[in-house]
Parts: sequence; C-alpha cells; structure tokens
Amino acid sequence: MRAVVVGAGLGGLATAIALARQGWGVTVLERRPEPAEAGAGIAMWPNALRALDALGLGEQVRAAGTVEIGGGIRTATGRWLSRLDAADLRRRQGDGVVLLPRPELHELLRAAAPAVTTGAGVVRVERGDEATPAVVHDDAGRTYEADLVVAADGVRSTVRSASWPSVTPRATGTTAFRLTAAHDLAEGGESWGGGDLVGLAPLPGGRTYLWAVVPTMEAPTDDALAWLRRRLAGWHAPIPQVLAAVDTPVLVHRLEELRAPRTWHRGRIALLGDAAHAMTPNLGQGAAQAFLDAVVLAEEATSDPSSLAAYEARRRPVAEAVARRSRRAGEVAGWRSPVAVAVRNALVAAVPASAAAAGLDGLLGLPVSRKELVR
Repeated sequence: MRAVVVGAGLGGLATAIALARQGWGVTVLERRPEPAEAGAGIAMWPNALRALDALGLGEQVRAAGTVEIGGGIRTATGRWLSRLDAADLRRRQGDGVVLLPRPELHELLRAAAPAVTTGAGVVRVERGDEATPAVVHDDAGRTYEADLVVAADGVRSTVRSASWPSVTPRATGTTAFRLTAAHDLAEGGESWGGGDLVGLAPLPGGRTYLWAVVPTMEAPTDDALAWLRRRLAGWHAPIPQVLAAVDTPVLVHRLEELRAPRTWHRGRIALLGDAAHAMTPNLGQGAAQAFLDAVVLAEEATSDPSSLAAYEARRRPVAEAVARRSRRAGEVAGWRSPVAVAVRNALVAAVPASAAAAGLDGLLGLPVSRKELVR
C-alpha cells in the first residue's frame, strides 16, 4: 500500500512513522527546502505521550524533556486560583507533563520517519476512488500515485483548500508570543489578567519557556520583546525576570482556528492535525490531537478508501470537542472588564480539586485498549 503524506511538520512526520510501522510505503512531501520546526517549547500531556508510545518514541521524548513539577492558574498579581498536583496527575494518567524544545521534538520525529522529499510543494491532487488511485502533483512537475493521501499541511492546507474550498481558517482576534530564556524555573503554570494570558514552563538545561496571548489590536508590529517587558512589568514574579533573561528571538503569530469541515475525507484523501481541526493553544492539545490522529489513521486505513470513514468516526468527535473546549478556555482567559475578571477568578477558585481533576481526565482520557486511544 502506498501513502503520500503532505507536510513534514509534527503531525505529518508522526503519520509517516505510524503508517510505515503498519507496513505502508510512505512518501513525505514538504514544500520548504528544509522542514525545520520553528518554535520555542512544547508540552506533551499524557495523551500525547501515549500516542508517542504507539509510535515507538515515547521513551525518547521523556528522556529529552523535563517533567512539569507543578502549576495551575494564577492572577496577574500571583494569587493562585487553582493548582495542578503533578504527582496526582501521574497517579491518574500514568504520566506527567513533559516539556521540551519544539525543534528538538521535530528532530526526534524526523529521525524516525521515512525520508522527506523537500522542495515539493503540492499544487493538485486527484482524489481517486475505489477503482483508481489518487495522484499528487507537485510544483516540480512530478506525480505520485497513492492509495492514501494525508493532508497534514497545516491550518492553511493546500490540499484541503482544493477539495474543501469552503473550509477556511478564521482569526481569533488574539496574537501569541513565544520565547525561551536562561532562567531556572521553580514552578510553571498560567496567569490570567484582564485580557492577557501569560504561561511559564520549565525546559531542560535550566531554561524557561514563556508564552503570552494578547488581543491582536494591541499587539506590536515591531520590537515585541521590549513591548512585552513594558506590558508585563507589573505582573508577578518571575514573569519580569524571565523576560529580562530572554536570549532567543520572540516568535509572534496571529492565532487562527478552523471552521470544522463537514467531513475529514474525500476519495482517498484524509485530513489530519491542523488541516482538520486547527485549534487555539489554550489547552496545549494541538500536537497531541495530531499524534492521536496519526495513530488511529494508521490503525484504520487500508487500500480501500471507505476505511477512512472509520478513522473519522473515531477521531473527529473527540478532536472537535477538544477544539471547542480550547476556544472556550481562551475566551474566558481573555475576559477584560473588571467585573467579569472578578467573577471568573471567583468561579475558578471555587472549583474543587476533585472536579478539576475529573475535568482533566475527561480531556486527556485513559485508554484501556488501542481502540480507546482517542478517548
């Protein structure tokens, strides 16, 4: 069986690994000359680690990262509203949260994946059907026949836009800043202000990953680091201290999410990861859901294109529910009026620890078999 995976980001590489482990011949196409992954840090929650275990990479990722030792949600002044008990999370889920640099995770995946054909931008895909293969055309004039084509080329997927032209990303009205600093963090978590959100997480080597989300209309057009230092100068420690120790470029992205497509497959084409369910980063689940997509797609896909319906049935309800939950979390974190912020903070602080733990279990799931990986 032959598969073409379009896109060599985290989700595309995970898919290539998963399909190859199931005996598929896999071609990975990447439009860029070199598929290096831009990014600062990334959090691998227990569901992501279980998917990586299924890909044979779980232990490598755990060894490369650092385990979150605690966290929760604070106000901008530093008052804790809720706490995450890392030891309890490990007891319930079998894993903690592993933090590592996003480029390093990409390198681990690429080393395990089939070779990537770079400089191969896809310009057209013939979907194929039960009787005929799909045909992928790249911008160098090459063609690739396939029993399966996986669109793993991101929120602005070229493959999706050709076959699902009405499905377009939409702006969230927020902008994200991501950076790392030479700062040894004692405790991570998120802090919510009046419209702004700031997160901190420990990285290996005594470094810290900081992310911030602000309303787009207030985001700077240049000198992002100086602007962040001024805007967050009055926030609780160690946020100003981390910003003072930044020694890498600040990554700035206008955040987008996807209008859910009516179906994830057409002919022999399957959507995966951000091409299917791009979501806001508020729950840290974008990569995790793409990894779960990859595992389930490889379990379900055969040379018969009708098998893609089983992949969609297992993954779509869960991934889209996570996307909705992430969107709601971002909206609540971004409340701005003093009254709304006071009410939000009181409600978050009033949630019992047992209820918060149950909600997290509902998000992350705890599989009892391979078929349960998506729950």
